[in-house]
Amino acid sequence: MKEAANNTGPLSASESASVSGTIGVAASLRLHWPEYLMEAGEMTLFMFCTCSFATLLQHPASPVRHIFVSGIVRSALMGLAIGVTVMALIMSPWGKQSGGHINPAMTFAFYRLGKLRPWDALFYGVAQFSGATSGVALATFLLRGAPGDGAVRYAVTAPGVHGAAVAFAAELAISFILMITVLLVTNHERLAQYAPYFVGSLYAVNITFETPLSGMSMNPARTFGPAAFGGYWHTLWIYFIAPTVGMLTAAETFLRIRRGVAPYCAKLHYVNNERCIFHHSPQLQRGYQSEEIYETKSFASSRWRPISKNTRPWLQP
Repeated sequence: MKEAANNTGPLSASESASVSGTIGVAASLRLHWPEYLMEAGEMTLFMFCTCSFATLLQHPASPVRHIFVSGIVRSALMGLAIGVTVMALIMSPWGKQSGGHINPAMTFAFYRLGKLRPWDALFYGVAQFSGATSGVALATFLLRGAPGDGAVRYAVTAPGVHGAAVAFAAELAISFILMITVLLVTNHERLAQYAPYFVGSLYAVNITFETPLSGMSMNPARTFGPAAFGGYWHTLWIYFIAPTVGMLTAAETFLRIRRGVAPYCAKLHYVNNERCIFHHSPQLQRGYQSEEIYETKSFASSRWRPISKNTRPWLQP
């Protein structure tokens, strides 16, 4: 058991049998720490880019702000920059292995759908919140405090002029849309390969048009990082509750649409050569055969390769 727990690669059949039924918090850390660190790294990069782009577009000393004087134009540029960042993170080697959630609300929704073990969901959340705080700290250090300017405020998310109720409803809606889109697209044969582009596009559109309502978060960790530095705690509850409820509602809606059939995987880009620590739904494995599978209490870590170039593992035609 000790040797199996210290192995971050695929386990043999005998090691698999040993780990199955006995894995706990220590074994989860030993087996899956690379994914936790990758998720933290992705969240750090995401928040670093968010603060950097916000400083570039909003800081009074930035020439970009004076070139693009229109607020809607700057919002569109911010949306484009963050959308491309999200796409790149999901399609990066780290994103392909960890799943590219960079969002504890999304991770919790996948946990509700049976894709993650409890300890994996917990450590993903810790990694995401830690990464968000580190990303803001890194941007503040490298940009010499510029993200803390009153015009930037560490890219904080806060309710707009319509108040907390509208912000809550907006966060609930856009979080639901994001999660249901992820679930429907990643489980559709023709669309699954484009999932990162769908997600990035939603970020871009929401930042452009929804920001005046709630600041556009959809992500408890994304809001927590700037709040920790700027002390913006008074409406933090909105960005913890609304995205989580929205994404859990999307998960329940997906199960009803599929008559209880769970999604294939918790990765946003899952047909690749990187290992996977999530539970895979067996009915979606047609057209692919598994290489180097190991089990951690029935949660498979595996690599997949196509039987032929024209086959796909997704259920929906």
